[in-house]
Amino acid sequence: MSGSVLTWRQLRDLRLAEFEQAGDTWHQVSGRADADRVRVDRAMSAKLRETQQSESAEAALGRLQRLSRNFQYLHTECGLTRTALNGLAGDLAEPQRQLRLALEEAGALRFTVHEDGSVAYPAAPVRTALGDQEAPGGRARGRLLQQRSPFDDSAPFGQLNPHAEKAQDIADRIGRAVLAAASIDARYARTLEGLRAAHGLDVTEATLRDVAGDTAAVRDAAGHHLADGVPADGSPAERKAWWESLSEEQRREYLDIAPDLIGNLDGIPAAVRDEANRRYLPLLIDELERRGGDGAESKLEALRMIQDRLDEPSAPPMFLLGIGAEGNGRAIVAYGNPDTSRNVSAYVPGLGTKLDAAFVDETMMRAQDTAMGARSVDPSSAAIVWLGYDAPQHGDVMLTGDAERGAPAYNRFMAGLSATNDHADPHLTAIGHSYGSLTVGTAARQSGGIPGVDDVILLGSPGVGVDRAQDLGVGKEHVFVGAADNDPVTHLPSRTESAVGMQVGGSTGVLLARDLLDRGNDDVYFGKDPASEAFGARRFKVDDGPRMVRDGGLFDAHSQYFTRDVDEESANNIARIVAGKPDRVTTEEYR
Repeated sequence: MSGSVLTWRQLRDLRLAEFEQAGDTWHQVSGRADADRVRVDRAMSAKLRETQQSESAEAALGRLQRLSRNFQYLHTECGLTRTALNGLAGDLAEPQRQLRLALEEAGALRFTVHEDGSVAYPAAPVRTALGDQEAPGGRARGRLLQQRSPFDDSAPFGQLNPHAEKAQDIADRIGRAVLAAASIDARYARTLEGLRAAHGLDVTEATLRDVAGDTAAVRDAAGHHLADGVPADGSPAERKAWWESLSEEQRREYLDIAPDLIGNLDGIPAAVRDEANRRYLPLLIDELERRGGDGAESKLEALRMIQDRLDEPSAPPMFLLGIGAEGNGRAIVAYGNPDTSRNVSAYVPGLGTKLDAAFVDETMMRAQDTAMGARSVDPSSAAIVWLGYDAPQHGDVMLTGDAERGAPAYNRFMAGLSATNDHADPHLTAIGHSYGSLTVGTAARQSGGIPGVDDVILLGSPGVGVDRAQDLGVGKEHVFVGAADNDPVTHLPSRTESAVGMQVGGSTGVLLARDLLDRGNDDVYFGKDPASEAFGARRFKVDDGPRMVRDGGLFDAHSQYFTRDVDEESANNIARIVAGKPDRVTTEEYR
């Protein structure tokens, strides 16, 4: 249609199904290209690597690599073309429908629609002050198409003709439909032209990077069709059912065109989320590089580090279940497949955690250590670190707002784990460390508790917002606490005492006082000390860690619960609980 002015006749007669049929053909080509790429990679290249070691073999592998890259490019670009054609058909459907309704109405009233979209109407009898008269017919022109009077100048009674107003309405509707269709046509023409490859194109790494730009262009043009179909407000179980109802072709379209729509969607299978987020990650990095803003550099460093980790083999295998740049950054990383594992834990980090290099080097490592330890007890185990909220960054650590905002998101995530797990009754463990234990406690206090959770582990906790373990919804015998005696956060004074300490020496004065003095009661900042007898949880053995002042340890004792090299007792106990073997936990006396 592009290249000439779109007419209402063209829009009326347009066969939208032909665009969809063409899209299906492009999809078939895309599928064949992907199958050929897999055959080159898994059959030809892999076999050559296994059986041949020579310069000629290396040269052959280079040519096969180029062939694989060509097939990959063909697969992606043909898939994008298919999505654009389907989007074009979908977007044109509404203006075509509106046009046909207007034409039907004109025909029923015996109006005539001219080539330019104007609508001629017949003469009609009217009663005037001079008596009965015949108002002559006239022609109404769409006001969106022409800047002329809508009524024929030769019709002195045209404005009195009862047909005039209706004819004008029909002419305007025709004009709106044609203009809308022309705009849609131009938009998709630009998008499809951008997908045109130069003759004899050599697909290089740079060319493959340009695919991201092509994907973004198609997403801008046709992505709303995909977004409209996602049950964003549905429960994780409803989202799972929606995903399963899609054809393989439709699922592929989401992964290729709009991976960000499903990568963070609770209720979507873990392997699908992982693929979607791996596809989205380079686009997110590119977007953040262009956009910049507060914290962009530290987020970019972390995102690039995560991308490097994904490109390397890991044990257990790594799954990227969520990623984002909003707030202080988002990242949900699993070690082991949480859908196929019977035992799954989800760890919520606390104070100071954000998407930066420390998150990748240290916080993610805690989840990996937990997974490795649990798999040594039961191989069907996976462990997740969940940074799906903004943890407090120092100044707001004394407030509950971050926990209250994070708790609903954590519960949706846990409901998603239950929905997608292959086992009829998976064993789920919620782990909260530091302020993250308050987030877990807040999630447990919501209606229905934390979905699917069997056990709760609280590490280095300043309190969880309740005074009794039984109020966490899993039974007090399923609440486990690790609290190092020299962890200053587990000795954080109550709110009243903290206020006094702040007046004396600020936040440092509060913690130094607790490190030097034994107050002898079981109140901490966010409620009862989870390690106390009054709270009633099962306290397990951990290393005391270095003292804050006397040993110069500062907060070291607060950060070693997961680290086997530093606190093997704690790491082993966490692993036993996650793997569903709490009877093997070594216990410690209450404070």
